[in-house]
Amino acid sequence: MRRIIGQTKKILVVSAIACIAAFASTRSSVGTPVIAANAAATFKSKCASCHGVNGSGQTAAGKAMKLRDLRSAEVKALSDEQLLAIVAKGKGKMPGYEKSLGAATCQALAAYVRQMK
Repeated sequence: MRRIIGQTKKILVVSAIACIAAFASTRSSVGTPVIAANAAATFKSKCASCHGVNGSGQTAAGKAMKLRDLRSAEVKALSDEQLLAIVAKGKGKMPGYEKSLGAATCQALAAYVRQMK
């Protein structure tokens, strides 16, 4: 009887590990497009009024503040950490978004800006 219980426990542990691995792989492959879509929507609602939908900064507010084109080599030269810090903490007249949107959304926004062309 103890041998059967021991084998059952091993089967349950192996099954649990397999389920966790399957969930993690599904979540990372399926969640990525969702995160990207959410980042695009967040950029449009929070950032585009100044930076423009395409990141060019060619809006009335962007021109008034002399914003850099987010697609420029200068912005692309920023490290991921620097870009995230600007999104999260703000810079100049730009507010930081970490408190209102959370760290994960700030990371998604930084990644979204990074892929702009």
